[in-house]
Amino acid sequence: MDYYLILARSVTYAQRMQRALERTGIHCQIARAPRDMTDLGCAYILRLAAADLAAALTVLHRESLDPVQIFLNQRGVLREVRYDLS
Repeated sequence: MDYYLILARSVTYAQRMQRALERTGIHCQIARAPRDMTDLGCAYILRLAAADLAAALTVLHRESLDPVQIFLNQRGVLREVRYDLS
């Protein structure tokens, strides 16, 4: 199953992102970011279904909670996804 990982700069920021998404019905899970994903020491990720990415980015942008990076996990292979909300 494909899913997206949204990278947040801290656990507090990830929790704010999760609350904003959950309020609009978008389910996500918070986890510590893998060490090889980022050089930020305290980064966390939000995992969400592939179908929810566009709506999630709209909500996060509206709440001024922009992600550091976004990754797609497709059949176990991670790749960074570029996005533009302007």
